[in-house]
Amino acid sequence: MEIIPNVYQITTRGVNIILIAERELTLVDTGFRGSSSKIISFIHSLGRSVDEVTLIILTHNHLDHVGGLAELKRLTRAKVAAHKADLSDLNSQLLYPRIVRKLLRIPLLSALRPLVYAEPSEVDIQLEGGEVLSPLGGLKVIHTPGHTPGSISLLSLKRKLLIVGDALNNRYKTIRLPPKLVSTDLSQAIDSVKRIAQLDFSVLCFGHGKSLTKDASAQVQDLIKKHGL
Repeated sequence: MEIIPNVYQITTRGVNIILIAERELTLVDTGFRGSSSKIISFIHSLGRSVDEVTLIILTHNHLDHVGGLAELKRLTRAKVAAHKADLSDLNSQLLYPRIVRKLLRIPLLSALRPLVYAEPSEVDIQLEGGEVLSPLGGLKVIHTPGHTPGSISLLSLKRKLLIVGDALNNRYKTIRLPPKLVSTDLSQAIDSVKRIAQLDFSVLCFGHGKSLTKDASAQVQDLIKKHGL
């Protein structure tokens, strides 16, 4: 779907990838492994080429958002940006529930790690929050931790558009907090939602669920009131 002119939501296997189509192409997240074929097909439907993708921004380091990264890196000349708090060496804990981390320490399963996690070596630009990236006339990086330590949101003041990754989701036509089971710190995630509510936006894009193209800020305010946050 076209969210606003030149900004598109590509949904595959329940996960959203945002494509910003300007003189160059920008992808926000890459979906599960195997998602690249649908992303490339959509790019072609716009009369564009995958080698026009010059920037890939990861909202957080979970397999449903970074799984397609390796293939897209092979097919493009894109630089990859992610928050440094979501990047760690091979011996560090993964940003998943404890049971998943334990399973991936088993020698026979440890080989699966590259499929569920983007390594620091795959990221060209390590973000801290506060940076302004070039897409949409200035896309501000906002650190919104809680779902993962390095979760980020991206705000275009010019277009009043906010991309939140999994800091919020839109399931069953209702804005929701990130699931506790797959979040590293729900209390921190709630603080991030409060921070999001203070931003100036009218369009809201999620990692899961349909984007909101009107009254988005008001709906986030309603969520805060509903939960007494």
